[in-house]
Amino acid sequence: MPSKGIYSHISGIDLVEGKDGIWYVLEDNLRIPSGASYPLVARTLCRRCDAMTFREIPLVDNRRYGEQLKAVIDYVNCGGINVVLTPGRYNAAYFEHAYLAEKIGAVLAEPHELFVDGEVVYYRDSTQNARVGAIYRRLSDEYLDPLCFLPDSLIGVPNLMAAYRAGNVAIVNAPGNGAADDKGIYYFVPKMVEYYLGEEALLQNAPTYLPYFEEDMAYLLDNAERLVIKDVAEAGGYGVVFGSELSPEALADLKALIQKEPRRFIAQEVVDFKCLDTWIDGQMVPRKADLRAFVLSGETTTVWPSGLTRYAREEGSSVVNSSQGGGFKDTWVLSR
Repeated sequence: MPSKGIYSHISGIDLVEGKDGIWYVLEDNLRIPSGASYPLVARTLCRRCDAMTFREIPLVDNRRYGEQLKAVIDYVNCGGINVVLTPGRYNAAYFEHAYLAEKIGAVLAEPHELFVDGEVVYYRDSTQNARVGAIYRRLSDEYLDPLCFLPDSLIGVPNLMAAYRAGNVAIVNAPGNGAADDKGIYYFVPKMVEYYLGEEALLQNAPTYLPYFEEDMAYLLDNAERLVIKDVAEAGGYGVVFGSELSPEALADLKALIQKEPRRFIAQEVVDFKCLDTWIDGQMVPRKADLRAFVLSGETTTVWPSGLTRYAREEGSSVVNSSQGGGFKDTWVLSR
């Protein structure tokens, strides 16, 4: 059981508004949701460029994210300093690791700077070793501890999981959350809400089919050319295929693969979501965009009054992920 019984301290929920005016949940990111630093930086730069706009427009201030995140980590801290665990400066998100560590007053540590002694985690300080009470980890489960997961991981901390199991350190987010990131689990979320809470979800999922089930497999095979098909093991926009963009031969091959490995894929109806006006190459053009909302769970659960708005740079594209060339915007929440 993780400290205070909290598994998902930081949740990144990807939302889109359909042209029908309905908001849909596209994806739940509960393992290592990223991107909160970018709207923070964007807002800071915009304030410097045009401070008057922020005096005249009633916006909710988004600068408390660091304070809110620190409160969450402090709440689950098992006694010791807070650490942001980064794979190192060659990681694509290293800027965010360093930025958030500064904002929450935590130590930015690489794996070789941490060690476990007597089921307690320590940070190798220049003068003395400091006990670590909470780790905001920015690497995947399989690399966390070479004695528990991948034995050839060079970016893990040996015996970290032993300290975690002993209740001597909190890990944010909890190991194992990747199960909830699985797009196959996404299929069951509305059913879980109904079963555990006795009510219907307020936000709708994009209509989703799991070919593991015979009825859904039949629907997918009959309608693959108008569906979007996703590999459940992929992330960052990878493994996403629009049936309409495939040749008949490629579509037939994909169907055969799905029939062979039905648990590996989900299919969704293509949600025709709204475009936002976007400044690209000196002109204002419409581009598809989504919103990643950040939910922080500590002593209380709060939604950060901002978020990461991502947009597709290419005309006609619905892929907004930065790893696929997408851009981002600051997100304004009006106070009235």
